[in-house]
Amino acid sequence: MSDLSTTRNRVGPGWFTLFTLGWLVIWTVQLTPLQLLLPLQLDTPESAAGWVSGVVSSGLVLGVGGLAGVLAGPLSGALSDRQSGKRPRRRPWALVGVWLAVACLLLAGVSEGPLAVGTAWIGVSAGVAIASAALTAMIADQLPVEQRGAASSAASSAQALGIVLGVGTVVVLGLDVGEGYVVLAAAMAVLGTTAALLLPDPVGGATLSRSVRSPGEARFAFLTARDFRWVLIGRLVVNIGNALGTSLFLFFLLYGLGQDHVTAEDNLLLVVVVYTVFVVAASVIAGLVSDRSGRRRGLAIAAALVQAVAGLLLVVSPTFGMTLTAAAVMGVGYGAFSTVGLAFATDLLPSERDHGRDLGIVNTAAALGQLLGPVIGALLVAAVGGFWLVFTVATILSVVGALLTGLAREPGPVPRAPAAEPLR
Repeated sequence: MSDLSTTRNRVGPGWFTLFTLGWLVIWTVQLTPLQLLLPLQLDTPESAAGWVSGVVSSGLVLGVGGLAGVLAGPLSGALSDRQSGKRPRRRPWALVGVWLAVACLLLAGVSEGPLAVGTAWIGVSAGVAIASAALTAMIADQLPVEQRGAASSAASSAQALGIVLGVGTVVVLGLDVGEGYVVLAAAMAVLGTTAALLLPDPVGGATLSRSVRSPGEARFAFLTARDFRWVLIGRLVVNIGNALGTSLFLFFLLYGLGQDHVTAEDNLLLVVVVYTVFVVAASVIAGLVSDRSGRRRGLAIAAALVQAVAGLLLVVSPTFGMTLTAAAVMGVGYGAFSTVGLAFATDLLPSERDHGRDLGIVNTAAALGQLLGPVIGALLVAAVGGFWLVFTVATILSVVGALLTGLAREPGPVPRAPAAEPLR
């Protein structure tokens, strides 16, 4: 980690408010279709192949469509790193991502069938990844080390709140699938644009980024930096475990617990609310503790192990009551891991010059896990005709992710930064 990060001033509440707003709308438009709208579009309860074909189609659409986001995030981050120091680097890409997502959300709302829906989802995933890469790069660009846990907490808390906000709006207002996509597109257009335009985007020397690579500095340092590499791999595996436990919840309620569609949609909202409460609480507490202690690795390992317990609970007792308990436990584990893991990765960035690219890769590791989860989960459901194997594998992967994260070493202590500037 570069010493340049210690010279950055602390930012104030205004910065955190805009940053959280940006992440809130990003997570809302990404996770509401994943949890509710896409499964409803692709559900096949009356087809000749039965309901399993809908689960498989949903998993494939999420996985294949999301590959565009896996490529778009690091690529846009790398391009923004190379932006001239005389112009904003992150804001233009944030706006591009926001409006690409808006257009493709509207397209998804009028699409039918796996192919058309998957094509639209490619654009949504790419737009979200581009905007996410721009926002995440701002953590390293503008924040001192002791505020990165708080910023990571804001992003993680917004993830959970976004699910509740999106799913709750659709269910409570009784919106159909097309109307749901329109509401999401409008929210992204207004709130995403506002955050992108108003968040500071320092130019020139304020970014503290070099325009010329130092002699001997690796172009792809993230591949050779041992600790950063282990954090990335651990983050990928833990997120696959999380996605296995959360992405098929609607199908689990419908076909694992035998609930009717109306009951399942209402109960999905209840599960999401429980999950959210614990994600937010764990994110805030873990972020503050890691900032004050300066120790991230142990917290990240413990959080991944807590997440593993949630899958085990559903294997032992697949009931709705246990589903609520598992949602709370998973919320604690994932909320803490997502926050501390992002801050840990930011502390270990191998190149001061490549913040956008490297943090885009950090985002991609999490996003790829969330996208591979539904695909793997769908295949596991198809293999056994039920959900017990999904939750078993989720438990195993969460434990493996904890062990992999533990292979990364903590960076040394860093001096505290100056107080926040009044403007921010």
